[in-house]
Amino acid sequence: MPGDAMEDVIFQYDGSFPGFLCCVFDSYAHKEFPIAFEGDEESCVLSLYSVRTVLTQTEHARRVYRSIVKHSPQAAELLRRAFLTCMPEKEEHLYAFVRKLFREGPAFLRNQADEVYAPVVKALRHMSGELEKLRGFVRFSDYSGVLGAEIEPKNRVLPLLRRHFCNRYANESFFIYDSTHKDLLLYSSGRSRMMRVDSLQLALPGEEELCFRALWKRFYET
Repeated sequence: MPGDAMEDVIFQYDGSFPGFLCCVFDSYAHKEFPIAFEGDEESCVLSLYSVRTVLTQTEHARRVYRSIVKHSPQAAELLRRAFLTCMPEKEEHLYAFVRKLFREGPAFLRNQADEVYAPVVKALRHMSGELEKLRGFVRFSDYSGVLGAEIEPKNRVLPLLRRHFCNRYANESFFIYDSTHKDLLLYSSGRSRMMRVDSLQLALPGEEELCFRALWKRFYET
């Protein structure tokens, strides 16, 4: 564990959950405090702080996650879900969450008003509300026998919706595209797959389909 004296550094990583765990690993390994987190595509050239490019290494991510689970399985699950939220300054809040867990143990999880835990609770509540809405109101269109839907969620909810829709449409072939986060869920013949797709151009629907969309929109708004 690092001492109190830690250098403030900007961590640049690939934006994935394993990548974030590697940021935690590097912070402790190099005695550096992540003053901010940036994605690979973002530029840190004008920053007054040093920049560390963190490589995603599976073993480092596993070591950190195993340590979190050892401290608290509940905290590990909270962290995994919270990483999918649209919480402002997400990585900074989650790093503080992990650091407090390592330093003090999981007792603070009993107090949802805790200054470190409270932003995580708020973000998870927001995501739960969005999940509930999408479970009931995703509108599928028929693309030559394949059901398809496009969603624009604020949170990265598609991984959490995967099981629900695969069970609900177990006998269908379908896809759901999250245009906000560029995630695509594919399902057919009992098998599903998640993949990243930068853009997805869908064929224009026919007149009947447009009518159904209008009716669905009216139903949802009512």
